[in-house]
Amino acid sequence: MSIRKAVILSAGKGSRLLPLTENRPKCLLDCSGKTLLEWQLDALYAGGVEEAVIVTGFRSDLVDALVAARADGKTRTLYNPFYHVADNTGSVWMAREEMKEDFLILNGDTLIGPDIVRKVIAGATAPITVTVDEKPAYDDDDMKVLRDGDRLLRIGKTITECNAESIGFLAFRGQGPQVFVDAVDALMHGPEGVSSWYLKLIDQLAPLDIVSTTSIHGLEWQEVDFMPDLEAAQILTAKWRAERG
Repeated sequence: MSIRKAVILSAGKGSRLLPLTENRPKCLLDCSGKTLLEWQLDALYAGGVEEAVIVTGFRSDLVDALVAARADGKTRTLYNPFYHVADNTGSVWMAREEMKEDFLILNGDTLIGPDIVRKVIAGATAPITVTVDEKPAYDDDDMKVLRDGDRLLRIGKTITECNAESIGFLAFRGQGPQVFVDAVDALMHGPEGVSSWYLKLIDQLAPLDIVSTTSIHGLEWQEVDFMPDLEAAQILTAKWRAERG
């Protein structure tokens, strides 16, 4: 099984990493000689993805320049002019025309390797699959997940019972893309659209029994939200560079 397209949500500024993000989007921060976005793109393509669409917003010109310099023929940008007033459901809504086939969504601040991409594509058998990891305890900022086996029951930062966390990487197959896009469109036509995370919709779709999870426990990844996260990402990517030559 393959999934040929990925959508990367990279419109936000990353204000929790100021002053580093004052004039540069978070996705372009340096991680051992490559930007976070370049690590993501390289991982996706090495993992089997054939096309990536980057939803941009803050300093989109810099992301456009990086994509132009890569000149790989596989990477495109899509500008979200509402990035400063809408949460990431707005970016998903802007990219809805890219979601008419099986696809992946990757948050712009999630550092992953090709091994995770391959495992997610292989393990994504449900219409919607949420990639998860497990750890001994979860904090307020984690996107917490409650599972029954592989089935997703709940997802959200404020749920009180959980046994995993979302890493910000999802797969959509079969009916999944259309179900998801329809839900996004309905939400964006209501008053809560601009203030909602797209994972709120995944939580709402869970009772339909079409949302599964796949665990990448034991594989290396890093979310980049705060300065200690960026430092951890730089250590991890330096390790990857040393291992891969």
